[in-house]
Amino acid sequence: MEMPDRRFRAVALAVLLPLAGWRAAPAPGVLPEERAEPLRVVSRAEVLAAMKTCVGYSLTATSNNARLQAEVVLQLVHGAEQADPERRPLLIGHREWYEAFLERTGLAPALAPLAVRTSKDLEQDILVDYRRERVVGVVLQGPEPRTAANVWLYWPNGPSRPDTFSYDDRQSTPALRVTQERVISYRLVDYQDRLWYAEIRGLRGRPTSGSLGAIFALIGEATIVESRSAIAQDGTSVVRGHARKWGFDKTETVTVSRSGHVSQGVAPGRPDLEALAARLAEPLEIRFLPLGRPRPTMATVPGVVLSPS
Repeated sequence: MEMPDRRFRAVALAVLLPLAGWRAAPAPGVLPEERAEPLRVVSRAEVLAAMKTCVGYSLTATSNNARLQAEVVLQLVHGAEQADPERRPLLIGHREWYEAFLERTGLAPALAPLAVRTSKDLEQDILVDYRRERVVGVVLQGPEPRTAANVWLYWPNGPSRPDTFSYDDRQSTPALRVTQERVISYRLVDYQDRLWYAEIRGLRGRPTSGSLGAIFALIGEATIVESRSAIAQDGTSVVRGHARKWGFDKTETVTVSRSGHVSQGVAPGRPDLEALAARLAEPLEIRFLPLGRPRPTMATVPGVVLSPS
């Protein structure tokens, strides 16, 4: 039987990864026990100030959601590196993120993007450990990263809490079926001129509209290997995705406009985007340290206990 066009693996990966819609290979012990340690709880004002630095693209487009999250996280990390000699991991609460997003975009709650409303309803917080000695073991190929962090998105555990949650985002382009596990984790590596999302766990999904939706109705989900992104001066994103399905590997590049429209490849007549695509193709290899995780003390996060599954 003829296999579907193999380009789907990485094209759809590059589309879906920024939308939080792919499943990575499961790994045991995603929530290991570690000693409790204090966290630095990020205020709503700090989240809003970081979001105000995110300009030049649509903050409400689902395809720009991961870009917004990464830019805000990195702004907060850089601020914490200067202000906190203890280098405490950062806790970004769901309420603080949601309220800051509404103020930054000027949207009424009913008009907030589905992904943002879903995170608020699930009480999904973000935990960021930016201590390099907890993230990077050895840089084997490529430049030294400016910043490297372990990032977790999670909602509280409990008998009334789901282990996974699925929803259909019909406002995105393409429309998506997204499933999030209770704990999502990834390595965020910032080279200043590009971002690398590595070792992503806890996400799955597929496009449900357009040609990719028709393909995925037949072949289902694929596994993330990695994703990289870089931004042109006009705010256009170039995303390079590496996917694996049925033992085949495929790498593909897509372009995400400032408005959030996703298209395959790099637009002709754009040497700046071609240069970004070439940069994203350069070899990168890091031996990451085991994915541990700080556990907040009750005094730091009242009423929230993060325990292993």
